[in-house]
Amino acid sequence: MKTHVDVLIAGAGISGIAAAYHLQKRCPDKSFTILEGRDRLGGTWDLFRFPGIRSDSDMHTLGYSFRPWPETDWIGEGADILRYLDETAAEHRIDEKIELGKQIERASFSTRDSLWTVHVRDKASDRLEVYTCSFFWSCMGYYRYDRGFTPEFAGLKSFQGRIVHPQFWDESLDYEGKRVLIIGSGATAMTMLPVVAKKAEKVMMVQRSPTYVLAWARHSRWKSFLNFVLGPKLAHRFIRWRNIKLMALLFESMRRFPRFTSRLLIRQARKALGEDYDVETHFTPHYNPWDQRVCLVPDGDIFEPIADGRAEVVTDRIETFTERGLRLQAGRELEADIIVTATGFDLLWMGGVALDVDGKPFDVSESMIYKGCMLSDLPNAAFVFGYINSSWTLRAELVCDYVCRLLQLMEERGHTRCCPVRDPSVEGRPAIDLTAGYVKRAEGINPSQGSRPPWRFNQSYALDEALLGQPIDDGTLELTTPPKTPAARELPARAEVSNA
Repeated sequence: MKTHVDVLIAGAGISGIAAAYHLQKRCPDKSFTILEGRDRLGGTWDLFRFPGIRSDSDMHTLGYSFRPWPETDWIGEGADILRYLDETAAEHRIDEKIELGKQIERASFSTRDSLWTVHVRDKASDRLEVYTCSFFWSCMGYYRYDRGFTPEFAGLKSFQGRIVHPQFWDESLDYEGKRVLIIGSGATAMTMLPVVAKKAEKVMMVQRSPTYVLAWARHSRWKSFLNFVLGPKLAHRFIRWRNIKLMALLFESMRRFPRFTSRLLIRQARKALGEDYDVETHFTPHYNPWDQRVCLVPDGDIFEPIADGRAEVVTDRIETFTERGLRLQAGRELEADIIVTATGFDLLWMGGVALDVDGKPFDVSESMIYKGCMLSDLPNAAFVFGYINSSWTLRAELVCDYVCRLLQLMEERGHTRCCPVRDPSVEGRPAIDLTAGYVKRAEGINPSQGSRPPWRFNQSYALDEALLGQPIDDGTLELTTPPKTPAARELPARAEVSNA
């Protein structure tokens, strides 16, 4: 038995809930369902349960434009964000459209029928189910959910303690009074360190190279005042607008004036840690800000446990795991009871779903990104991939607006198929302009972006707002109307004879 909907949304995280909200508001006549592979909604915020899990951007922009973030803290704790998503889905009855435990395995598009056939594994029964839809909308995030990335460390199996990856954190793990080593220098490691340091005997963050850190106020000093003066909705709109502009300004400043901004970030670390601390070794990267991500830390909370000796940053390469911990290339041995491999994740486009068009496998890596939300030569499909340098939700909601306008136009004109047609004169470039490990590891699977619009994969809200606000029918997106059947063409002639 097949289940048919006009739009199939894959994923019930931040993007999927946003897609559902805008779709039912802007296209109320379109039927849709949301398929979620996990056992509850929330996506990232349900998956990650490690100590200190929080947003890495402010919640007035990571939260939705249509539902103000209710807390006064600018940085959201994981549990608060998950509750916010639950409440949003319930308030707009989106939760009624979500089917949980549905793992999408394959999606096939038929040009003749202008229809997707989606094969779904029901996790509870292990049965394969079939859905059909006119439009497939991938809101499944950008990394693999079934595994995190762990380098091939020498001697890994020799360690006698506990090894855990943050992506699969065991909430029963007791680290109180234990020696904990955190391998990594990204957002996850820096998020965990100050929280684990409150209970652990000692925490060491072992990094191969430093990362830029930007301390940011956790609490909004003036949100309550603005709520009182302007009212919650208007205050939310103002704060959201302000934060969008501020984040864009910070990013552009770091890109345009890397030497100046790097000195400011290093000076901030030195002020927090003291003149005697070796900031040069542990907090001075050998690259410019935003060649890799800059880590946002609320109230500079990573610095306090380092300054008072409860935590330590060690910068060196790991030679091998040992029975008791790690041995570094410089010869130092670090002992631990627990080792956390906060070493990243693997990028994954379109949720890793096997795609084909008219029976021919569709290779994402051979396609080019169109307007930041579609792939060349992939019909009737869109995806959400948020910003690397700003809040994910900002691009997600721009894409939602665009897709709804696209569906409205197709309905008005009678189009049944839309497909970006690649321009061979447009030069291909890497989709993500970062040197981070997770980006480099994905070079063979990433689609490309183009050298000019509408094929640019912008990391700018302002540019995307302008690009996605342009007319749908731009000469690049091929919009197809099916030819009338012979019976349909003959009908008026027979009617005329009958009336005569």
